[in-house]
Amino acid sequence: MDRQVKVAVLDDYQGVALDFADWSILEGRADVKVFRDHLSDPDKVGERLKPFDVVCVMRERTPLPRSIIEKLTNLRLIVSTAGRNASIDMDAAKERGITVCGTPSTSHGTVELTWALILVVMRNLLAEVASVRDGKWQVAVGDDLQGKTIGIVGLGKIGARIANIARAFGMNIVAWSQNLTPEVAREHGVRLVSKEQLFRESDIVTLHLVLSPRTKAVVGAAELKLMKPSAYLVNTSRGPLVDEEALIEALKSRTISGAALDVYDAEPLPESHPFRSLKNVLATPHIGFVTQEVYKIFYRGIVEDIAAWLDDNPIRVINS
Repeated sequence: MDRQVKVAVLDDYQGVALDFADWSILEGRADVKVFRDHLSDPDKVGERLKPFDVVCVMRERTPLPRSIIEKLTNLRLIVSTAGRNASIDMDAAKERGITVCGTPSTSHGTVELTWALILVVMRNLLAEVASVRDGKWQVAVGDDLQGKTIGIVGLGKIGARIANIARAFGMNIVAWSQNLTPEVAREHGVRLVSKEQLFRESDIVTLHLVLSPRTKAVVGAAELKLMKPSAYLVNTSRGPLVDEEALIEALKSRTISGAALDVYDAEPLPESHPFRSLKNVLATPHIGFVTQEVYKIFYRGIVEDIAAWLDDNPIRVINS
């Protein structure tokens, strides 16, 4: 290409994209523009991205459906962090001859955040920290993990690691998913139960499924009604796995004790959303994968992919 390609790097919330990789290897070949703000309006997204040959997305923060892709007449390459992105219309990209590629990834950050959320809600840490800051002392009585039952919905790569850590805490571990077999459950030292049993028996239910038409709203009003009044729901996977309105109602009515959430139907979470104000919700801003190590992997992978594409070298294509 005779001119520099125009590269858009989207949703750099913390303003660190240029710090986590050596972008100088693209110097003279690519004009890189980083956007820190997030656009939710598809029309505004399409208008912003019209000039760009390359669009780099951070996971599913900015979806690229057909309606947007068809407006981007200059677009030739989409780079998504990680190796899968359900928010990109792969068929539309393929029809337009747009290459879609991914980067290496790791899931340990999500595993660690899941346990951070569990520990915070079980020991009432936010209230205790606030009390100390206010010049006071103990205000609540926390609960143990030892001897409690954790229900893992989805025993894949992340769910299996959750189970390993639960074992170290001395917890009883049950699991369920549509595809989980007794052999896989035994391999991980987990008791396979029905969906109903899992929600009925668990003190903590944690979700670790890939979002698909089959798993959307896999947790609804019926499942929440089965849970103990003392139980917590934890979701660090994808927001639409849970029927959001049913969860809000369960939290308001105290059908369950509370929820620890890192993912939502709409992100960023609207300012007036109940999850921001409900007393029995611990809400974090989708930071499961947001660690320094992961960002290094992601942004270095983006640079490598763009350089390889410019050089006509093999890249990590995910739409072929």
